[in-house]
Amino acid sequence: MASNGICDRVAIVGMGCTPFGEHWDKSAGDLLIDACNDAFTTAQIDKEQIDAYWLGTMGSGISGITLSEPLKLHNKPVTRLENMCATGSESIRNAAYAVASGAYDLVMATGVEKLKDSGYSGLTGSGPVGDGTESSMTAPATFSLLAPAYAKKYGVSEDQLKDVLSRIAWKNHVNGAKNPKAQFRKEVPIEKIKNSPRIAGMFGIFDCSGVSDGSASAILCRAEDAHKYTDKPIFIKALAFASGAAEGYYSQDYDFTTFSEVEASSQEAYKQAGITNPREEVSMAEVHDCFTATELVLMEDMGFSPRGQGWKDVLEGRFDGDGPQPVNPDGGLKSFGHPIGASGLRMMYEMWLQLRGEAGERQIKNPKIGLTHNLGGAPGRCVSFVSLVGV
Repeated sequence: MASNGICDRVAIVGMGCTPFGEHWDKSAGDLLIDACNDAFTTAQIDKEQIDAYWLGTMGSGISGITLSEPLKLHNKPVTRLENMCATGSESIRNAAYAVASGAYDLVMATGVEKLKDSGYSGLTGSGPVGDGTESSMTAPATFSLLAPAYAKKYGVSEDQLKDVLSRIAWKNHVNGAKNPKAQFRKEVPIEKIKNSPRIAGMFGIFDCSGVSDGSASAILCRAEDAHKYTDKPIFIKALAFASGAAEGYYSQDYDFTTFSEVEASSQEAYKQAGITNPREEVSMAEVHDCFTATELVLMEDMGFSPRGQGWKDVLEGRFDGDGPQPVNPDGGLKSFGHPIGASGLRMMYEMWLQLRGEAGERQIKNPKIGLTHNLGGAPGRCVSFVSLVGV
């Protein structure tokens, strides 16, 4: 079996993203309209020129009608899909493959979620009855297991690790403060982060991502057609997705210091894009920092830091907005927010802005290759998406 990438065969020619936050006065449909209209404007097209649509949402709508009704689409193919917190990335992955296959010329990937008025304080919905092997812990509790496992394995004291986690949160709030669309737009002193009320294990309030409403969208076409729509397209270099066997909760070998799915999807993406040294070749990254310890582990799984050294890179500022390899320059899930169906596309939106030189105050100098990483599930039981894009 082979995995044949689509490097430089598909371009993104338009994108839109709403502000993320508490949109009590807007429905999922309203948010989709806003994000899609922004994308139509950037690509200088109208909705009728789109051949097919994809909609990603975890709990804010059933079927493609969730998109076709507010956009008033008449007899267009609209596919609704879901892949936990990686739903937005799944939307753009499917849309890109449809273009690369030749099935369509011009497509749109969208994602949306309304969490704030769902009645839940976190992820929506309930899962099917299982066989007893899946954890019943909350997401913060489950991800909090990463911290003591990492500290024990690599000989980092709890106080040191708390400093590391707090600095990750601090960095992402600094970045979010420069982002007019972020849910949380204020810098937070590192001591306030470190001493915030505990949620689970070593996690305090500021170690957890925001619960948000929001929507994002992207318009894609074949690479050779890209300049029909924009003079600054970005090109897909790799799309990789890995779904694990979900053995972490009962495997004696799983130690909660890595996501094998992330490592696998990263390596596949690097292979597709011809990346041999991600620490040096990837200019910037948007990663799934649902919790601060997640971002720390991801730095090693994706090869940005050697094993057991990621915590040192965090403290040395490697991943700061003005560091050698900025991570979550838009604030990440931590500061931008996390409306599940939109998050993967929001990550791509930051790549769109950065690679076009349109990120304003947070603009990275001369970026060449951007990475997005979107994770769904929990340690030992997850799916992972990695993309690479460039100009």
